[in-house]
Amino acid sequence: MRDYPTVKRLSLVLAGLAAAVAGLCAVAVGDDWPIYRGPAHNGISAETGWFAAGAQLKVLWSADIGPSCSAAAVVGDRVYAMGNKADKDIVYCFDAATSKETWKFSYPEMLVAKQYEGGPNATPTVEGKCVYTLSKTGRIFCLDAEKGTKVWEVQLAAKKPTWGYAGSVLPLGDKLIVNAGDHGTALEKATGKVLWDSGGGPGGYSTPVPYERNGATLVALFSAKSALAVNAADGKVVWQHPWQTSYDVNAADPVILDGGAKVFISSGYDHGCAMLDVSGAEPKELWSNKDMRNKHTNSVIYKGAIYGFDEKTLTCLDAATGLAKWTKAGFGDGSLMLADGKLIILSDKGEIVIAEASPEGFKQLAAGQVLRGPCWTVPVLANGRIYARSKTGTLSCSTFLGK
Repeated sequence: MRDYPTVKRLSLVLAGLAAAVAGLCAVAVGDDWPIYRGPAHNGISAETGWFAAGAQLKVLWSADIGPSCSAAAVVGDRVYAMGNKADKDIVYCFDAATSKETWKFSYPEMLVAKQYEGGPNATPTVEGKCVYTLSKTGRIFCLDAEKGTKVWEVQLAAKKPTWGYAGSVLPLGDKLIVNAGDHGTALEKATGKVLWDSGGGPGGYSTPVPYERNGATLVALFSAKSALAVNAADGKVVWQHPWQTSYDVNAADPVILDGGAKVFISSGYDHGCAMLDVSGAEPKELWSNKDMRNKHTNSVIYKGAIYGFDEKTLTCLDAATGLAKWTKAGFGDGSLMLADGKLIILSDKGEIVIAEASPEGFKQLAAGQVLRGPCWTVPVLANGRIYARSKTGTLSCSTFLGK
């Protein structure tokens, strides 16, 4: 005779297990990071399940890659990074799990030590079968992502900024957009041929940010003396807002809000920040202040709050009004990104700190030392691992999963 209560209990157990597995699958979602500031171009990752409450930070591996302020790009099981050794820029490809070097590509590029330890500024960009890199002196390379062999190389004609080119390459359709010239340059993706340019003046240091507005594909960026957007098709300026900073250091990327109707901008050297309404014929400042001065790093905007570094102080502003909600000192010239409602902060002394992204106040969840400073480069989360680097040349990989 069938034991119906036992069968029922077994069915319930199996159903519970299935629900648990489904729940785990729904919670833990990995995400690649193929470009500076991530696939959404806003410093926010869609990854979940990367942080276990109570877990201690575990450093999985580290590698000596040479001085640079270039961040990591991660696609699948591969990590792409840059450094400089013996007056050669080196593009590395590592296995994400083991740090085994898959390939490396180098080219002559003098290390200018007086420029914050030297080395390349821009982060590698990975799209499809290609890796795109940009040197301080304006050499753009297209490399085979699998083998590291050169597909093509182009030297930008525009005058380089004082501190060298810094904005990463943006793939957009059949084009590559770079922050070169007065307000950007577009190259043919397949060959590197210049499709449009904007004169020979030095550009800003930000990475171009794409967005759609009124049926057109636009690109926002910082030039040396203004924030602006151009039409990706022909490079024509759509809107422009004067923004002159000491030493022409406009380094933080513009942050797009409300479907491109608003843009948040910020610069250091005691300049400040502003929220722009760019929905009309001319940009209008909705508010501006000196409570967020992004010197070399970027802010992130999440659920109506702006999180970033006001020079050396971690700060949260109300995105609607610009009013400060809270501040937290002690991180120095730090940087941050955001994932699953949590801030991933790298202090300039090499400590990773996880904190809740809340306008109610700073709440630290975990912390651990991964590097020795100075560290100016934004940390990167990809597929459960956090990548951080020092200016002097160490790349580290760590995790907050497991005890």
